[in-house]
Amino acid sequence: MSILLDENTRVLVQGITGSEGTFHTKRNLAYGTKVVAGVTPGKGGQKWEDQVPVFDTVQDAVDETAANASLIFVPARFAQDAILEAADSGIGLVVCITEGIPTRDMAVVYPYMRAKGVTLIGPNCPGLISPGKANMGIIPGEITGPGPVGLVSRSGTLTYQVMYEMFTRGIGQSTCIGIGGDPIVGSNFIDILSRFAEDPETQAVVVIGEIGGDEEERAASFIKENVDKPVVAYVAGFTAPEGKRMGHAGAIVSGSKGTAQAKAEAFESMGIRVGRNPTEVAELAIAALD
Repeated sequence: MSILLDENTRVLVQGITGSEGTFHTKRNLAYGTKVVAGVTPGKGGQKWEDQVPVFDTVQDAVDETAANASLIFVPARFAQDAILEAADSGIGLVVCITEGIPTRDMAVVYPYMRAKGVTLIGPNCPGLISPGKANMGIIPGEITGPGPVGLVSRSGTLTYQVMYEMFTRGIGQSTCIGIGGDPIVGSNFIDILSRFAEDPETQAVVVIGEIGGDEEERAASFIKENVDKPVVAYVAGFTAPEGKRMGHAGAIVSGSKGTAQAKAEAFESMGIRVGRNPTEVAELAIAALD
């Protein structure tokens, strides 16, 4: 079983006619994702690639196609409005791939989405994939397959690496979700872990963290008290220098807070095994299934 996304999810793509939207929508369609509409203001009435109807607004697309999820590829300066428009149109799942969205914009978006009860994944994330069912974002579908391990990550590339390491050892995933690494994202580790905990077919979970913030420490406490399935963790950034941003806007260490070592110790203090590289993480996840 998957969480959030499956073969019945009806996806619309905001920014479908742009270069990024076109490239990744083609990949998502080829994977089997049910892309039912695109949205580009001013291009309503067209057919993207002679396949998918394009609408001027999200509401028009929802009314005509019954879309219930939105994948966003619009530029950063328009992303706040795109996310809010999706929420106001009755969309229940919004996945925003866009990077570079100002933190002040997300400070508006975050409480609004929570109040609406809309699940937001991202921004600045790879999206999510339920292997064998649907792919909503930029995760390569060929590096994974259906299986019993749920995966949630703040990283992008490391998500792919751990997925691939497990897949080459014959273990697939139920759903893989990249929540994004910006200071403010729509869904945190606990949001996703709670869903995996309730999914009867997810038998183990992998959490991939990185330096900066305290999300991993909070997740460790949540796992200890609320997740009765085996959980394996990985934290990137053991060699990251203090005070230097590494990759994501949220990946910055200040003093002893937010370091990879501190996060690994938080996990281990709660009985959660921590791999020191992607290969070890995959091996620990496989061992956890035994």
